[in-house]
Amino acid sequence: MGIDHLWIALKCEKKVTDKTKLIEEHVWMAFINRRKIGYAVQRELSEYDLEIMQLLYMVSMGADVLLDDMTGPVEGKMTYMRAHFDWLVGNKDSETVYVLNPDGNNGHELSIFFARV
Repeated sequence: MGIDHLWIALKCEKKVTDKTKLIEEHVWMAFINRRKIGYAVQRELSEYDLEIMQLLYMVSMGADVLLDDMTGPVEGKMTYMRAHFDWLVGNKDSETVYVLNPDGNNGHELSIFFARV
């Protein structure tokens, strides 16, 4: 992330009768720095996910890539990030997550927006 501000937006369709909480939506249109990259879906936590989370339990802050022998059957590499997140709720149809910089400056390098449109 280093130099640029990364902006991720996840947008889902607004349904008139739907009472689902925003964060519990299952299918999202995904955008990175205002460019549509495809779709994202929410999935259930697997045993493999739990193993990775236990592996990273002692990491207090940082971002890196896990080595191939740690990622098991997943193709490619697995990137992780542990940081302090600031979660802001605008209303029932919009929420924002900011990753705060630990290095003393008050800026943030990553913003994740959730919106129901």
